[in-house]
Amino acid sequence: MKNKNNRLEAIRMVISEQDIKNQEQLLEILTAKGYSVTQATLSRDLKKMKISKVANTYGDYLYVLPNHALLQKKASSHQPEEPQLNQPRYGFVSLNFSGNMAVIKTKPGYASSLAYDIDGHNIPGILGTIAGDDTLLIVLSESANRVEIKHQLEPIIVSL
Repeated sequence: MKNKNNRLEAIRMVISEQDIKNQEQLLEILTAKGYSVTQATLSRDLKKMKISKVANTYGDYLYVLPNHALLQKKASSHQPEEPQLNQPRYGFVSLNFSGNMAVIKTKPGYASSLAYDIDGHNIPGILGTIAGDDTLLIVLSESANRVEIKHQLEPIIVSL
């Protein structure tokens, strides 16, 4: 029987190398690799690892590792593809400011993943986020500097 750390690493590798649409598919792959795991344990593992599902450009929802929401995956490669620096992550479309708010538009299905990542960075000047399907509202502190906020968001979104 393989241990938990090995299982978690196997989950990371499978998700980074293949397009995984559901837990059943992931369970089958792990079983083929020699891991004996129940659906409930797998669900807990995914939650602990902060693995989420996001829509790809075709509208399919796939499991992704934290901070890798739109990396293109290679099913036949053992190494995940590096992000293209000239391509925005998370289906980013636009960023606009109004008063002490910023609105980010994304492709459908990407706003909540981006909000989660922004909240996780605890950026000074950002009080919080609210996400819909393709729109993300960022509430800024009264003293927030828009240029500084944009600068702090750039590493998260890549090309604002």
